[in-house]
Amino acid sequence: MKVVVVGGTGFIGKAVLNELRFTFGNDLKLTVVTRRKEGAELFPAWQRPFVWDVGESPPPPSLVDGVDVVINLAGETVAQRWTQAAKKRIRDSRILTTRNLVESFRQTARPPKVLINASATGYYGDRGDEELTEESPPGSGFLAEVCQLWEEEAMRANELGVRVVCARFGIVLGAGGGAAERLMPLFEWGLGAKIGSGKQWMSWVHIVDAAGMVLHAITNEQIRGAMNVVAPNPVTNREFTRALARAVGKPAFLATALSIPVFLLRLQLGEGATVLTSSQKVLPKVALETGYQFAFSEVELALREVYHRRRQLSLAYSPAS
Repeated sequence: MKVVVVGGTGFIGKAVLNELRFTFGNDLKLTVVTRRKEGAELFPAWQRPFVWDVGESPPPPSLVDGVDVVINLAGETVAQRWTQAAKKRIRDSRILTTRNLVESFRQTARPPKVLINASATGYYGDRGDEELTEESPPGSGFLAEVCQLWEEEAMRANELGVRVVCARFGIVLGAGGGAAERLMPLFEWGLGAKIGSGKQWMSWVHIVDAAGMVLHAITNEQIRGAMNVVAPNPVTNREFTRALARAVGKPAFLATALSIPVFLLRLQLGEGATVLTSSQKVLPKVALETGYQFAFSEVELALREVYHRRRQLSLAYSPAS
């Protein structure tokens, strides 16, 4: 199994690499691609990633010629203030990267068999209490528009006979990165609170299942087009806040009684506050219908595992007494 992973040094990328190695073992021939030289230096010399400036031009066709699977996870974080410059980086890091990647497929004699291309539940926009599946139409707003264009670029690989899966990631929970890593210290200090009314829906997935669903999409030829990478039980922000407080051993009633005013988030993040305030009740219809078995389907159990793993990592890297 020959696999190329673009964005393999990121939070989700590292989990996907581990899942690939566990699943395919010695049969795996893996190439990791990163846009940052400093990320490449984290790997041993014999496993050093290929460095590609993803937005500038297509990678050399030899990178993808004859490989079985390309997994594209590259993308600028949306967790920042959305200045015009930031929005351009967010857009280009997704759309131009995918466009250049597919262009490299066109230049090969043997295009990849499968492209797993990241997308996001931001595709659906702010949808209140509406239940959303892969068949739901796109929403409106900056992220929804970016996701639509992002997926359109990926789907162009269909013209070359490539099976394309657009993995619409929800909020990924895991130790060492993502939302939980940023929020857990605040809750440990007793500073956790719901956002606004707390009624907005959050579609989440544990990092184990995020990686597992990517592998599921690789090995299951029925999956084509969109696949929601989310747990089967979305929660409201209020429910998430309660579960997170309990996971770190703090009073849940206090965290849910307090709230962070939306206007403060908008002062800090501008339009980027929509990442925290939008409501998306997304369901993993494709994954369930194709037989994926979730390791974590309840948010509190997922958060407890993340908290336990964070403590293990903290102990492992703390100076010996």
